[in-house]
Amino acid sequence: MRIDIISLFPEMFTGPLGHSILKRAQSRGLISVQVTNPRDFTYDKHHIVDDCPFGGGSGMVMKPDPIFRAVESVVSASSASRKRIILMCPSGQVFDQAKARELAGYEQLIFVCGHYEGIDARIREHVVHEAISIGDYVLTGGELPAMVITDAVARMIPGVLGADDGAQQDSFYNGLLEYPQYTRPREFNGWEVPEILLSGDHAKIEKWRQKESLKATLERRPDLMDKVELSSQDYKLLEEIKSEQAGG
Repeated sequence: MRIDIISLFPEMFTGPLGHSILKRAQSRGLISVQVTNPRDFTYDKHHIVDDCPFGGGSGMVMKPDPIFRAVESVVSASSASRKRIILMCPSGQVFDQAKARELAGYEQLIFVCGHYEGIDARIREHVVHEAISIGDYVLTGGELPAMVITDAVARMIPGVLGADDGAQQDSFYNGLLEYPQYTRPREFNGWEVPEILLSGDHAKIEKWRQKESLKATLERRPDLMDKVELSSQDYKLLEEIKSEQAGG
């Protein structure tokens, strides 16, 4: 996958893109990430990318022409047939795991990062395919959301995590929160690892993990339960959980 990011601050991406899973994914050729500065597509000697809003008001608005030319440059630089141009915007669709899986199906993603008081509305109306937000709050710019989405989407690409089913074990992948994880030492500060995880009985361990996943979701994010497709085994486990909670 090719990922292009249109940003006034390319330096912000050096750290996140140069470490851990994202670095390894790029080194192995599984993803390619390019950051393009719209200042490079201005024609005036001061490289101005913003101006006062029509109608008055505080702050500055990013001009449409440098953004448009920057997007055109990265679109034409790729032979990908499945492209998606996305505006990072507080008023966009809230990002979730389902959207990460959807975006992972494209060959090229182009993230447009706003700044100041935002981008001229004609970019949203005529250039991008959709707008995405990472939550109901306002950030200084679209750079941090673009990093978040890049990381989440990259994890969905086969081979990025190494293990074939690595992403499927993450919280939210199937709509549920992840079950608790433990490692050595077996006992720490008097706190023991659940005995079943030491049993070697993989069927019982899988059942325990699914039950714990359901329990965590029910307790911490009950709103997710209405969106999850549950199996008959899941319903049995939920009955067990509710019975235990009632008895406790």
